[in-house]
Amino acid sequence: MPLIALTGGIASGKSTVAARLASHGAIIVDADAIVRELQAPHQPLLDEIAAEFGADMVVDGVLDRARLGQAVFGRPERLARLNAIVHPAVKRESHRRFAEAREADPSAVIVYDVPLLAEARGTGEWDLVVVADAPAAIRAERLVTLRGLSPDDADRRIGSQASDDERRALADVVIDTGGTLEHTWEQTDELWARLTQPA
Repeated sequence: MPLIALTGGIASGKSTVAARLASHGAIIVDADAIVRELQAPHQPLLDEIAAEFGADMVVDGVLDRARLGQAVFGRPERLARLNAIVHPAVKRESHRRFAEAREADPSAVIVYDVPLLAEARGTGEWDLVVVADAPAAIRAERLVTLRGLSPDDADRRIGSQASDDERRALADVVIDTGGTLEHTWEQTDELWARLTQPA
């Protein structure tokens, strides 16, 4: 049963690729969803973040993600401190979910949807690394038009992540997500056929 890492920069279309793979039957383990669960009220990770970055990061028991983002994006030292808190906890939980998926269906294709693969340096355990790849200018435009970020905020978010070259260096497969949705789907379908063809 293959274990696939699917990564890509912010607004790269990675979630579109993951959804397409899920429609074919892949089991998706979503790193961002795990982060949100681990940062939920009353979770130890929330207390660690508040201790490191200030109690004002938590409002009425809930993490203020926008404030935390402003505190770390564009500030490499602070971002590294946040990652040192978050990444180990996410890795433990994701591995628990991989094992659970294997037990439920030994023949399943498991896809780890993980935006920060390059930053977390987690490259050793994957059967295949897939990178959703769109030029930074297209991703910045998506952040402004689809997510309402200012151009400066969009550039800061993109700049705080690994470079396109760093992600491509990890890739076994690159899916070009800078074009049409149909083109992204076509490449994803080809990947699925590759993953599920008989040995």
